[in-house]
Amino acid sequence: MERSKALQIVKQQLTSKRYEHTLGVMESALNLAQKYRVDTKKAELAAIFHDYAKFRPVEEMKAIIIDQKMPEMLLDFHSELWHAPVGAYLVKTEVGITDEEVLQAIRYHTTGNKQMNTLDKIIFLADYIEPGRSFPGVEAVRNIAEQSLNAAVVTALKNTIKFLLDKSELIYPDTLETYNSLIKVEKGGITFND
Repeated sequence: MERSKALQIVKQQLTSKRYEHTLGVMESALNLAQKYRVDTKKAELAAIFHDYAKFRPVEEMKAIIIDQKMPEMLLDFHSELWHAPVGAYLVKTEVGITDEEVLQAIRYHTTGNKQMNTLDKIIFLADYIEPGRSFPGVEAVRNIAEQSLNAAVVTALKNTIKFLLDKSELIYPDTLETYNSLIKVEKGGITFND
């Protein structure tokens, strides 16, 4: 799918502010994809559609999680996490994108996954560091991303986990598993494959 068509489709689903965010994620994803030698078309497509379901009604997302037999534990966590797996499903069923790598990157862009591939990490990180983001720690993650994709993902995860702990919020198990799996690799002396 061409960029202009994809942007036209997604623009109808988002507020103007979220559409600007999406453009920033696309820009960041393309930069990271070029740097870390990932298919730029897949990165572009996943970035454009990563928030496709962001503004769907909570009840609609809940019904899709149940009907599609997604992990029911999602329902125990903040509904902010739901738009990623629901979005992957809707991008497939409503938009017709069937590339599983693109769908997987959309699916895991909020929680991470312990078996994330490089495209998944790029979309996860692009969402975190896009130019419109401004919060404590984001600039450090941007700088780290220039050196190591995995180290940047670890730092973003640390920041997110700390933020949730400080607010006494639940932490989704995939987020902890993603962090643990990357730290295990690092502590085991295995070089990250960026």
